[in-house]
Amino acid sequence: MTPVGRLTVLYDADCPLCVHLRHWLLRQRQLVPLDLVPAGSQRARRLFPDLDHAATLREITVVGDRGQVYRGPAAWIVCLWALAEHRPRAHWLATPAGQPFARATVLAAAKWREALKRPERRDGHPDPSCETGHCEVPGPPG
Repeated sequence: MTPVGRLTVLYDADCPLCVHLRHWLLRQRQLVPLDLVPAGSQRARRLFPDLDHAATLREITVVGDRGQVYRGPAAWIVCLWALAEHRPRAHWLATPAGQPFARATVLAAAKWREALKRPERRDGHPDPSCETGHCEVPGPPG
């Protein structure tokens, strides 16, 4: 019996990395259907009125159809678990041996995401070429 029949992934629609990962998820064969909803949007607030929507903009959040809430590494793992080709890796990432890799991946993604929002020059000062604080992703990740 599948404990989850459907998952809703709340992603930051203003984050180039998050949007890239959204498109990647949609191209994968899904064993569990994924609904991708912009975090903090009216739709997200309507679907999940009790959720901390400010927190969903800081950290990936996935909500199961039975009310389960996954954040951070657990959210990434459950997204992979929903995908046909990545379920075995999700099972491994959920083990004590795999959890450090899941955490490291989420921390690296968060650091890259933050760098995109607050670009700096080599001297550590803000990059004036990104006036809005949001720069384009230089290329697809990994």
